[in-house]
Amino acid sequence: MASVRRRRLRRIRILLPLLAAVFLAASTTAGATTTSAAVVEVPYFGTNPGNLRMFQYVPDGLAEGRPVVVALHGCTQNATGYGSAAGWIELADMWRFSVVLPEQRSTNNANNCFNWFASSDTTRGKGEVVSVISMLDHTLAATRGDASRVYVTGLSAGGGMTSALLATYPDRFVGGGVVAGLPYRCASALYEAYTCMYVGKNLSPSAWGDLVRAASSHEGPWPTVSIWHGTADSTVSVANQRELVEQWTNVHGTDATADHTDTVGGHPRAVYEDTEGRPVVQTVTLTGMGHGQPVDPGTGEGQCGRAAPYLLDVDVCAAWHLGRWWGLD
Repeated sequence: MASVRRRRLRRIRILLPLLAAVFLAASTTAGATTTSAAVVEVPYFGTNPGNLRMFQYVPDGLAEGRPVVVALHGCTQNATGYGSAAGWIELADMWRFSVVLPEQRSTNNANNCFNWFASSDTTRGKGEVVSVISMLDHTLAATRGDASRVYVTGLSAGGGMTSALLATYPDRFVGGGVVAGLPYRCASALYEAYTCMYVGKNLSPSAWGDLVRAASSHEGPWPTVSIWHGTADSTVSVANQRELVEQWTNVHGTDATADHTDTVGGHPRAVYEDTEGRPVVQTVTLTGMGHGQPVDPGTGEGQCGRAAPYLLDVDVCAAWHLGRWWGLD
């Protein structure tokens, strides 16, 4: 019996190194094949009359029924850079939602601006707005996302296109965030764009509201709108913020007088409520900030994004506050 036990022990001592080697090899192989989520291009996503590119970010292990955010870059930017630097990618991981990142082509616009000023791209059923809706539909289907929790935001020309999407497809979005952008139909052709950008167009609230109401057959409910702008913006006049307030408060059937005021990171915030007391429009006015998206790099509460051209470190992350406004947290 003793000799049998000794033979068994010898076999175990021989096999242990072999088993350890197999386990190590398996672990190494598993580690090599494990990948984290990344921003990826989706070459084929459906109808694309605007000839845009689609990128998307879906966090690893995202459950069904989660929200979707559409984030539109500004001029000279690209989808991946804007989505990452503005903070939307890190927030998607934190709060568990997917991100649609449309990208303009230089063949459509030499400065990679979305064509917010072109009626051929900002009319329901036409051009770039249709392309973005196709991207949204593709992501909703692929992730089995919640179509009742879809939001859109953008910077500068992306902000102008955000206005266009909210106006032409108000039935598809619960909320929007316009950063350094312009009202819907401030311009309908390129020659009008510069007046809107540098000076602003002064229409009555009802005239602004009529432009949105004429953009679709939708009769409500309407998406809420958060409007961010720097007071020192020399590219898109801060006057556009006021016109956006007049446009969307009128659409919501209320006036352009703020019901509540406070501050966000020391910058003035105004909230406009509808007749039922529901917040429907808000503004955050970044004192002294130029043209760009507010970010606040770091890992603390309320921080996100990183500084880059037209992504300005002003100790306030617009994406984080927009996400809170929409209830994504």
